[in-house]
Amino acid sequence: NLKPKRLSLQLHCRNEESKMGAKGWFILKLLMFQGLFISHSQEDFDFFYLVLQWPGAYCDTKQSCCYPTSGKPAADFGIHGLWPNYKDGSYPSNCDPDSEFDKSQISDLVSSLKKKWPTLACPSNEGFKFWEHEWEKHGTCSLSVMDQHDYFENALKLRDRANLLQTLTNSGIKPDDGFYDLKKIRNAVKDGIGFTPGIECNKDP
Repeated sequence: NLKPKRLSLQLHCRNEESKMGAKGWFILKLLMFQGLFISHSQEDFDFFYLVLQWPGAYCDTKQSCCYPTSGKPAADFGIHGLWPNYKDGSYPSNCDPDSEFDKSQISDLVSSLKKKWPTLACPSNEGFKFWEHEWEKHGTCSLSVMDQHDYFENALKLRDRANLLQTLTNSGIKPDDGFYDLKKIRNAVKDGIGFTPGIECNKDP
C-alpha cells in the first residue's frame, strides 16, 4: 500500500497566473518520499514523482496529438508517469533491460489505464507503447519495491487518491478559459489533499 508523507513545491512558470481551459492546464508533480511504503527492501532512489497532466495542455505543447483508439479522453487529469528520483534532482532510468514490459501482467488494469493513463501520441493507439515506455524508463528503476503490476496499480491508486480535478473545482478553479493565480492553485491542492504540488505551466508562443 502507498501512503504519501510529504510533497514538495516546484514551480516552473514565468508568470504568476495559469490559464484554466482546454489548452491551458498544467502538469502537476507530486513528490512522494520513500516513506510512502509501509514495508520495502533497500531502494535505489529517494522518492517518487507522481506526474499528472491535463490532456489539452499536452496537445498544446506538441506539434500534433491524437486521441487514443478508445476515444477522446475525459476532461480530467491523466497520469503521465510514476518516476523514481534522487534528492539532488537527477533520476535513474532504464535500470533493467531484462525486465521487459509484459502486458499480460497488467491485463486486469488495462480498462482503468485507458481511462486514467491515456496516450495522446500519434498515430492513435491503445496506450501500450506509452505504458511500455514508462515502465522501461522509470518502472524498471522501482523494482526494489514493486513489480510491474504493482507499479501500474499503485499509480492508478495515487491518481484516484489525489482526485485533483475535484479538489480544484471545490476551490472554484475550473477549466473555463479563465486565469487563476498560481498561489491559489497551489493552496487549493494543499488544502484539498494536504500536500503542496509542483506545477509546470505551458508557455504562450
